[in-house]
Amino acid sequence: MNFWNSTNSIFGSGSSNSSTNLYSLFSERASIKNGTYKRLLKNYFSTVGGDSNGTTSAAKRRSSSNIIDELLKEKMYPTVSKETQEANSNLTSGLGSLQSSVSALQKSSTYEDTENGSTAADKVVSAMKSYVTSYNNVITASKSSTLSNKTAYVANMMSTTSKNANQLAEIGVTLKQDGTLQLDETKLKNTDISKVQKLFSSDNIQSYGSTIASRVKFAGGSSSTGATTGTGSTTGTDTKKPTGTSAAALKADSEALASNELYSKRKDSDGNETYDVSKILSKAKSFVSNYNKMFDDAESSSNSGVLSNLSYIRERTKNSTSALKEFGFSVDNKGRMKLDEETFQKSDMEKVQNFFKDYGSYVASNASRVNYYMNTNANAASGYTSKASYNIPAVSDYNASI
Repeated sequence: MNFWNSTNSIFGSGSSNSSTNLYSLFSERASIKNGTYKRLLKNYFSTVGGDSNGTTSAAKRRSSSNIIDELLKEKMYPTVSKETQEANSNLTSGLGSLQSSVSALQKSSTYEDTENGSTAADKVVSAMKSYVTSYNNVITASKSSTLSNKTAYVANMMSTTSKNANQLAEIGVTLKQDGTLQLDETKLKNTDISKVQKLFSSDNIQSYGSTIASRVKFAGGSSSTGATTGTGSTTGTDTKKPTGTSAAALKADSEALASNELYSKRKDSDGNETYDVSKILSKAKSFVSNYNKMFDDAESSSNSGVLSNLSYIRERTKNSTSALKEFGFSVDNKGRMKLDEETFQKSDMEKVQNFFKDYGSYVASNASRVNYYMNTNANAASGYTSKASYNIPAVSDYNASI
């Protein structure tokens, strides 16, 4: 029985205002637990169940009671079909297999010949076949699964694969229209295996393999702090509160570096107007420190809102490599930033300001969202669409932080 269809038919004869008010009340799970929901239903049936003399038969009372019990049962424990249960089970087991196959492609031993005659090329092909099979099983199962705390990360994996489609195609792995992968073994065998190893590198946190491994880990629930409900969804907050502090600090540093105030000139001993470079440098150093701290704290988060916005910041930083380098900023393979103070002090501060008006504002906006998601009850899956994109919530949800 679909609860809302049943309820709408039951209350369809009432006024639109009454239906709206009842819907609002019934939509709250708390109203079921505290008995409000049942009392409202009883009150309704007591008013519509009488005969022409205003009396209610025992049979009608029993019928009303049965309907109420069914509505409560359906609301508290929504029915999950056998097909959906199977998809949920396949998704959970599939993620375990995918984790193992990604791990194999990240091991250095996979790219070495062995004494028993197995060549590195053969081992890579075998590992890739396992990866493609496991990946496809996960994608297929996720399409029918109700485990939203897992499918959110699958959506993120699909997005990551799409972004790396050209690199995957170079080694013989093609992305199909339905989101699954297809392997050309012949092309893979003729490919320089160093390309495969680089694509799945565990030393580079931004590599395709590292990103997939991270999403699989979170989807597997090993980092989840919430309680699983009867329908497979997860509730609860992310407990890594320090991230909110570093993200908020990064937001403040980014905004300062994008502001006019920080670059206001002062007169030197000769009466010339100059930038207060030491003041700007101090803020730049704080920016780097909080940038790294936020990533240190947040990369192990189980919240997809946090992870998505970290990804946006990382991508913008990657695309700004040349400009950052000009001012003394560099980023290592782990995604951590460093600042060459001497290079920064010699930089044109007007150019620094113009750069941070764009880059700094972008980082501030996404750092604010990281802070928001770390300090709210945002569900780990609440922001993803079926097309593996991310929906940012309404601005009003976090405008106090921005």
